Amino acid sequence: MSEKSSHTIPTFTIPESKHRFLSSEDGEYYFYNLFGFAKWLSAEMSGIKISETTPLFICHKSDDRVLFLIAACFLLKIPFISVHEEFSENDANSLKKQLNPAAVFSDSDTNFDAIFEADKISITNQQLCLKSEYIENSFSLYEPDDTAGLFLTSGSTGVPKIVPIKRRQVLFASRASADNFQPGVNKYWLLCLPLNHVGGISIILRSLLYGSAIYRIDSFEADKVSRLLSDHRDFEVASMVPTMLINMMDDTGFQTHSNFKAILLGGGPISQELIEWASTRGIPIVTSYGMTETFAQIAANPILQPRGMYFPKNSVGTLFQPNSIEIRDEDGNIQHTRESGQIWLKGPQIFDGYLDEELNEMVFDNNGWFKTGDYGYLNHRKQLFVETRRTDLIITGGENVNPPDVEQIMDTYPGIARSAVVGVHDIKWGQRVVAFYEEKDNVDIHELRNFLKKKLLAFQVPKEFIKLKKIPVTSLGKIKRKELIRLYKV
Repeated sequence: MSEKSSHTIPTFTIPESKHRFLSSEDGEYYFYNLFGFAKWLSAEMSGIKISETTPLFICHKSDDRVLFLIAACFLLKIPFISVHEEFSENDANSLKKQLNPAAVFSDSDTNFDAIFEADKISITNQQLCLKSEYIENSFSLYEPDDTAGLFLTSGSTGVPKIVPIKRRQVLFASRASADNFQPGVNKYWLLCLPLNHVGGISIILRSLLYGSAIYRIDSFEADKVSRLLSDHRDFEVASMVPTMLINMMDDTGFQTHSNFKAILLGGGPISQELIEWASTRGIPIVTSYGMTETFAQIAANPILQPRGMYFPKNSVGTLFQPNSIEIRDEDGNIQHTRESGQIWLKGPQIFDGYLDEELNEMVFDNNGWFKTGDYGYLNHRKQLFVETRRTDLIITGGENVNPPDVEQIMDTYPGIARSAVVGVHDIKWGQRVVAFYEEKDNVDIHELRNFLKKKLLAFQVPKEFIKLKKIPVTSLGKIKRKELIRLYKV
């Protein structure tokens, strides 16, 4: 048994069939509907060889069917990978170098089933209305060493990494989160995050383990969400990126109802201004730290309640037990209290390694410690303070933007000799994408922006463009991003 498996696996109670599982504008469902759907899915996929490297591939707009599918996959021990609905044919061919999905559920115009030579799964709303009891020999909440799902995460190389998440990680992460807060039976966790990110998917799997309910909305609308959290006492928890909360707090009348537990904030930098704003307005929030590799949050503060808050406010809290943390300098020496360095993690909530094993030598030491690439320090209470997130990665409105992805497209635009992209602090978005460029011919910014909109996802398109005579680089030609951020602030 591996060291990570040697910890006592958290246990959960099987949800009662009669309890509410999911509500949305499209319908209301109970756990007996989920169990009935899982029974149908098991028969539908019999004969299809599913494994960590031949998972179920999901490329679909977020809807009730996707949510049911992800929850049922966990019950049936079916590894899945869920990608952005704009995932392209080129993306699929790149993915195929590491994975060969055996089944596809998609509403995309791209024929992923043909690219992967996979079976195509069709799901109708009728399947969501099936009923069954929990089937002990067919369903499982455990099997900790099996892979639950695979996630794409951006890195500094410009190539998405594939992160296999073990069921063990889901169990430990869910237990740690529950010790802080969880919705009650038939009470809602508001889900307004996309279902191709660990943030949204973690809500589904936690709710399954807790036996609590989910309320899913198609897209975030500040007025609608404000009404739900203010007026409806069945809503007890919500997960958001900072941008969403800021949009809601633009309404000076927004308040959560008295029994509401907390808004879990993650997916990007959380500014001191936002924490103070929430405190002043009496909005209960939980600030946290996590990443795909830890299946979302692995450190969090207690619920931030007005007039009784933890201190200091800019900490992301203490690490969840039984995981461990070290702060090390560039030579690997452990730093003392309040000394800054790289954040290293170890424990059962940490992933076992990227699917591409060559990447693991760069992020794991000989004792199994994981180098996050983030920087911070600990105080004497072991509270973590995160100073910078993965050196180059930009997190804007909860979405990851990898600078080389944007630069590669910008550099193909006529008139641009070279580009460099950085993230700068922004109270609304967490970080704002800013592009610097060298000109070889006159560049019309309006035309450049339209060009990028056709090539990139909306959140990847820079909000600002700044012309420089020369982009600062190292002797090896590497962009000096910190210097660009300094130039921006001048």
